[in-house]
Amino acid sequence: MPFSSLALSSKIQSRLKKIGFKKPTPIQEKVIPLILTKSDVMAMAQTGSGKSASYILPILELLSRNSYEGKAKIKALVLTPTRELTLQVAEAFNSFGTELDKKLKVVSVIGGEGIGEQLYAIQQGCDILVATSGRLLDVVSKKQMNLSHIKFFVLDEADKMLNLGFAEELELILEELPKKRQNLLFSATYPPKILAIASKITNEPVEVRVENEEPTVESVTQRAIEVNRENRGPLLRHLLESEKLEHVLVFMANKRATDNIAEKFKKYGLSAESFHGDLTQEERNFTLDAFKAKKINILFATDIAARGLDIENISCVVNFDLPRSPTDYIHRIGRTARAGRTGIAISFIAHEDREHFAVIQKKCHVNIRLEQIEGYEIKGDAPIRERGAAPVKGKGKSKKDKAREKALQSK
Repeated sequence: MPFSSLALSSKIQSRLKKIGFKKPTPIQEKVIPLILTKSDVMAMAQTGSGKSASYILPILELLSRNSYEGKAKIKALVLTPTRELTLQVAEAFNSFGTELDKKLKVVSVIGGEGIGEQLYAIQQGCDILVATSGRLLDVVSKKQMNLSHIKFFVLDEADKMLNLGFAEELELILEELPKKRQNLLFSATYPPKILAIASKITNEPVEVRVENEEPTVESVTQRAIEVNRENRGPLLRHLLESEKLEHVLVFMANKRATDNIAEKFKKYGLSAESFHGDLTQEERNFTLDAFKAKKINILFATDIAARGLDIENISCVVNFDLPRSPTDYIHRIGRTARAGRTGIAISFIAHEDREHFAVIQKKCHVNIRLEQIEGYEIKGDAPIRERGAAPVKGKGKSKKDKAREKALQSK
């Protein structure tokens, strides 16, 4: 099915053609017509499936059909889990809407940048607001922004917003929105917490699931290399040289390890940087832009880079540390082999990682042969896991006992 069959304007069609969008992905094919007919949508599809364009294109289409005079009012609100995804979505709105007769004003609202400047940009007129929830509430608290004209409310990568405070933040945001609006939820998974949140936002959404769609995974060559933990750095340097790997994204377990290994690689003369949540927003933007422009060859990152970021031509993803869950594994390796390209994903497997990697393979329905590289073979035996002492029953108070005591104290 071509984009021309999706009832999008000639201006948007022209723009899609110029940027190389030939036909919609399965999620776009299903979701765009639903949004154009004003349905609420709850969509599930994996990373790299084109979720963002599936709501950006119809929102641009519907907003462009209604002309208005005077200062723009906020008609669409998009919430995302990370600053980088917020900026990327805002950029996509601007890019897709370049050829519209009336250019829609897009403002991004994120932490790490001046709230005064963001508030001023909104007050100058804004059609589409893309934000992280925490910073949006900061702006709302200033009581200098009007969200009563919202027609579209979007939660993008909803399952990544399930931090401790998000449910409360969402409640406060919903209080500012008009009851009558179109609600669009996008997520790779729908655990019970997300379903509970969805029920607060919309009553009768059309559910869209793109079954068996793993476009990025199928075109990724997955490898697993056994290596002792202390040899992972030397092995990675060997692979970079021997296999001439370029534009490599390396996932680490924590921020400190990310900084440390980036510094070590720089000392070896390699073009490397770290990327994580403790960097200032200016540093994050600069590093990401440099990596996209291939001014940096190796980016060591935490899972902040695992979702939503659209970086072209990443040739190889390395799991220096294994992800915590099979879902995170899929999202990580989905950073390569995008838009019909191929790519490589390499996981380093130490003795301590074997059981966890077996679980990842089982849940992801893959069977990856464990290999070893000459000169970096794994040595020794797997450490014996000692079990802790069995819990002693009766020592701690039960929840019921604690509740009874609290009730007695309050009398």
